[in-house]
Amino acid sequence: MIIKQAMVLAAGLGTRMRPITETMPKPLVRIGGKPMIDYVLDALIAAGVRTIVVNVHHHADQMETHLAKEKRVEIRISDERDRLMDSGGGLAKGLKLLDRDQPALVMNADLFWVGEPDGEPDNLSKLAKQFDASRMDMSMLCVEQDQTTGHNGKNDFSMAQDGRLTRHVPGAANPVVYAGALVLMPHMLDDAPEGPFNLNIYFDRAIAAGRLYGTGLKGQWLTVGTPDAIAPAEAVVARNVRSA
Repeated sequence: MIIKQAMVLAAGLGTRMRPITETMPKPLVRIGGKPMIDYVLDALIAAGVRTIVVNVHHHADQMETHLAKEKRVEIRISDERDRLMDSGGGLAKGLKLLDRDQPALVMNADLFWVGEPDGEPDNLSKLAKQFDASRMDMSMLCVEQDQTTGHNGKNDFSMAQDGRLTRHVPGAANPVVYAGALVLMPHMLDDAPEGPFNLNIYFDRAIAAGRLYGTGLKGQWLTVGTPDAIAPAEAVVARNVRSA
């Protein structure tokens, strides 16, 4: 299955990235000469996405100017200038700009990966293939600790052999980190609260119903949360460019 629509969560304040984010939005911070959001857009486009909603708030004008240069896909803006909606509220608002009856990929604008193996389906295509709306509320891309750069070491979930996810507890087998990419049916958020809320509400609901699944990421996953995380991330990108 090729998923043709997506949302990118890009409206955050990037407070831990200050002072850089005092003058620019975090998704436009460059890693290896390329804004972080462009790694995300490239991955979505490579997987077959043709329509992408991006929410904006912090330095929204800069985000819109940058996104207007993207001609490979249709970009729709979910404007949060007046009210920042948090991860769940922002997603619920943005998904209204997409087809509610077709699956959608969702990605964070500041989390990405490099070094996908040649000759294999890309990570997002594998995620799309795994998703089965009859059995799943969401399917997530997940990564093991030794494939992360810039991460704080905290595991989010434990993944069973069939891909089912539960919240990780110390000592549990198969710990993984949520890699900031998932697929869902947009109508799943039709009952979302009005106003800002955290998407973890829906993660926990899916876990309770046994309907949260994951698939493993191939490559090296990067999170750049603070200025001192830029150099290690750029080193990883440079190594992968040289080996490509």
